[in-house]
Amino acid sequence: MDPFNLVVVGGGAAGFMTAVIAAENGVKRIIILEGSSKLMEKVRISGGGRCNVTNASWIPNELVENYPRGGIKLLESFNRFAAGDVFDWFEKRGLNLKIESDNRVFPVSDSSLDVISCLKKSAITKGVEISTRFFVKEIVKTADNLFNIFDSKKNLIIAKNLILSTGGHPSGHKLAKNFGHRIIRPVPSLFTFTTEKTKLNECSGVSIKNIDIEIQLNNKSFKNRGDLLITHWGFSGPAVLKLSSIAARELFDQKYKFNLLIRWSDLEYKELKEKIDNLKFNNGKLKLINLRPLPLLPKRLWVFLLNKMEINKEKKWSDLLANEREKMINSLMKDIYNISSKGPFGEEFVTSGGVSIDEVNFKSMESLICPGLFFSGEVLDVDGITGGFNFQHCWTSGWIAGKAVSKQLVK
Repeated sequence: MDPFNLVVVGGGAAGFMTAVIAAENGVKRIIILEGSSKLMEKVRISGGGRCNVTNASWIPNELVENYPRGGIKLLESFNRFAAGDVFDWFEKRGLNLKIESDNRVFPVSDSSLDVISCLKKSAITKGVEISTRFFVKEIVKTADNLFNIFDSKKNLIIAKNLILSTGGHPSGHKLAKNFGHRIIRPVPSLFTFTTEKTKLNECSGVSIKNIDIEIQLNNKSFKNRGDLLITHWGFSGPAVLKLSSIAARELFDQKYKFNLLIRWSDLEYKELKEKIDNLKFNNGKLKLINLRPLPLLPKRLWVFLLNKMEINKEKKWSDLLANEREKMINSLMKDIYNISSKGPFGEEFVTSGGVSIDEVNFKSMESLICPGLFFSGEVLDVDGITGGFNFQHCWTSGWIAGKAVSKQLVK
């Protein structure tokens, strides 16, 4: 049996990018092995079916700040193939992209199927073979440095070079571990927060921009500022998703039971006190429900907060008592919610954890333990916040790995 020059285990975003780049740089006999019947399924469902391809964060030093795990190694990678390179790469292959107001990049068609079509077409055009329902069960490296790849039915494929692009699936971690790699315990990242029983569902659908939120755990403080969305089960939106990513491992250890601190006001204590006193003395005839100290707070949320403070919303501002004023200030500056679990719908598409990045050469994505073994995508202990950053890492690591394989094979 003739060996393949490159076998890619995993038919997702990173796997396809790796295969396409290697093929475009002259590598022949490449095959992608996908264990399921569907290719690039995460690409298809991401972004509500639109696929957030990347983020228009063009400067590598700024781009890398969106990855809680990866650090300096990712900076080296992004200096070679960054977000702008990804944008150009797809457009040159016929996928028209657009940049939205929050810098997220989507296909102009708003269809993830066009991203899938672009990658599949690029692969097939260059002669890449694709095999679905080939679930890799075991890989053995032979004495002559070939990889014998077996599926669950003992079917055999032989490879000169092997790339694991299995995402967060445990099978990829198991295969890497069998080659001697250390696996950082995978835990969910990018998820929403469920509160204990409150009347917060009265505010379901309310969105507030630029809110500071914080989690305090075991003498550690995790903070973020961004847009917050209130749902019928708790809290979501970019601010929460980023915070969940930053504190992913600590929240897992706490079994997702913690206090979320929300600062509804940007004002300091003295400024907020003066503002409330001005309302009391200059607009005293108006009811609390009809005049908010923070105009940016939606009315539904203001009413909810008054009820939570146990202050009568029908009370006039002139009748506000001193202890009620203090309660209002403290609540607007530090509102506390008991979080009981992650969101109910399994929103997380990303895991924090995977193959230790200390055991991978980021110049080539090749294993430092097993020559000929490469990695790309989420199988590594790298994860980004929401906004296209996780796909960006898939494209970058796949590009680097594909280039490295081609340099070894194509003289």
